[in-house]
Amino acid sequence: MPKQSTKMSGLQCLAAENIWFDKHRYDEAEKCFYEGANGPSTQQQQVKTALQPAKGRQQKRQHRNSSSHGGDQELVTRMKSMELENQALHKVVESMRAALQKLESRVAVLEKTPAAAAVPSAKAAPVKQVNGDDDADDDDDMDLFGSDDDDDEAERLKQERIDAYAAKKAKKPTLIAKSSILLDVKPWDDETDMAKLEECVRTVQMDGLLWGASKLVPVGYGIKKLQINCVVEDDKVGTDILEEEITKFEDFVQSVDVAAFNKI
Repeated sequence: MPKQSTKMSGLQCLAAENIWFDKHRYDEAEKCFYEGANGPSTQQQQVKTALQPAKGRQQKRQHRNSSSHGGDQELVTRMKSMELENQALHKVVESMRAALQKLESRVAVLEKTPAAAAVPSAKAAPVKQVNGDDDADDDDDMDLFGSDDDDDEAERLKQERIDAYAAKKAKKPTLIAKSSILLDVKPWDDETDMAKLEECVRTVQMDGLLWGASKLVPVGYGIKKLQINCVVEDDKVGTDILEEEITKFEDFVQSVDVAAFNKI
C-alpha cells in the first residue's frame, strides 16, 4: 500500500509540472528570426564568399563562349560577303572579255573592208577619152626649152616690184634725232635786266630750234641766272652755235653753260 501511494504521488507531480517538449523548435524559430533581422550568420557569409569565385569563373567561361560564338558568326558573315564580291568580279571580267572579243572582231572587219572597197572604186574610175588632135595642139603649145619673152617678162616684173618697194620706203617718214638742252645764262651783275636778257635769248631763231620753259635761279649776292630749256635737231643745231649766238648780247650776257643734255 505505501509503494502504490508513492507512485501515484510521482505521477501526480509529473502531471502537475509544465514540461516544454518543443523547445528546440522554438529555438530554431528564434534563431531564424534574429538572422533575418541582423543579416546572415558568419558561416553563411563564408559560404557565399567561397561560392563567389566559382560563379565568377562560370560567368567568364560563359562570356568567352558567347564571344567566341559571336566572332565565328562575324567571320562567317565576312566570308559570305567576300564570296559575293568574288562572284560579282567574275561577272565583270566575263562582260569585259566579251566586249573585248566584239571589239577585236570589229577591228578585223574594218581592216578587211578598205581593201575590198578599193577594188570597185578602181574599176569605176571613168576613162577619159583623149582626142588625137588635141594632143597635137598641146605638143605645139609646149615649149620645153623656154623662150626669151618669158625671161624679159620676169625681169620686168622684178624691176616693178623693186621700184614699188623703193617708193614705199621713200614715203615712210625718217626718224629725226632730237635732244633736250638746259642752258644756264649768267648776267654781269645784279643790276642786269633779266627780263630783257631772256627776251634777247629767245630772239635767237634757227631751223631745228624750239625754246621751252625758263626760270630765274639765285646764284649769290643778289645775282640770279637765267635757266632756259630748248629742243634741237641734232643734225641742224649744236651747243656751240647756241652759245655763240647768245654771247653776242654782250651788254646782258656774261657766259653760257650747258647744265643738262638729254637725247629724245
